[in-house]
Amino acid sequence: MKEITIGANDAGQRLDRFLAKAVPLLPASLAQKYIRLKRIKCNGKRIERDSRLNQGDVLQLYINDEFFDKPREDNAYLTVAAPKLNIVSEDANILLVDKRPGLAVHPHDGAEYGRTLIDHIQAYLYQKREWSPRGENSFTPALCNRIDRNTGGIVIAAKTAEALRVMNQKIKDRELDKRYLAIVEGTPKPREGSLKGYLFKDAKKNRVFVTDTPQAGSKSCQTNYKVLTSANGLSLVECELITGRTHQIRAQFAHAGHPLLGDGKYGKLDKRFDRNYQTLYSYKLTFDFSTDAGALEYLNGKSFQVDEVDFVQEYFPGFKGGRA
Repeated sequence: MKEITIGANDAGQRLDRFLAKAVPLLPASLAQKYIRLKRIKCNGKRIERDSRLNQGDVLQLYINDEFFDKPREDNAYLTVAAPKLNIVSEDANILLVDKRPGLAVHPHDGAEYGRTLIDHIQAYLYQKREWSPRGENSFTPALCNRIDRNTGGIVIAAKTAEALRVMNQKIKDRELDKRYLAIVEGTPKPREGSLKGYLFKDAKKNRVFVTDTPQAGSKSCQTNYKVLTSANGLSLVECELITGRTHQIRAQFAHAGHPLLGDGKYGKLDKRFDRNYQTLYSYKLTFDFSTDAGALEYLNGKSFQVDEVDFVQEYFPGFKGGRA
């Protein structure tokens, strides 16, 4: 329990507005709940959220110590009162989440603290009491892979240090099969093939460039693809990443003359369609371990798939190529 004595400068404020400034990590909805449950009192008595505070009033706050910390990147999860996650699968070691387009995975992707995927995942585990951040040598749940802000799909979160170590190594060794769905302009020929080239990144412009021959600082890139259906000058394509470079699928298809629909960075926005971000979704994940996976060996051979990819039915209504 923590007590706060109201001074002259804070007198006259409503309780809820005072709490927002004094305890910024405490979400407004949770503060309201605590007021209702009498976990926040004034002078030992019940108080309403719109009550005005007087100089000399003493607030008693029966809330977790974490909420009194200063806001930082590593405690932003506390500002998430009701985590919103589309969980594909969960067990004691990992959590697979279907990230919606537009949601950043980390704060350094340009999002505000408390509004990223990792914030919602950590809040979810904290509120389930599966994770105690103040525990001695406590492991912090972390993401094993990341997806661009405007790309949707499966993101892997590790709930234990061992799961993070093993999964990161498996990703590095390319023992995961990740499949993407994309809509491209035109119809690639052949309808099933492989895009190969070299990719180098311009950090200042935050974009990559693809060439057919090696360039200084470039890395090889390869994307296998299969056209699933075509209509109205567009094609639905399944992609398999052989290498995992930044913006690889987007840049390679643009280089091949078939930019992704809605991708203004690597193509041009098609005025015929109301789409201003790329139609790209990491919709299927298969664990294909060729070496021992320790605590995660039980995942070997298992596949996971999202329930729905919104743009498939939007642009190819009636497509029957599986759940996607």
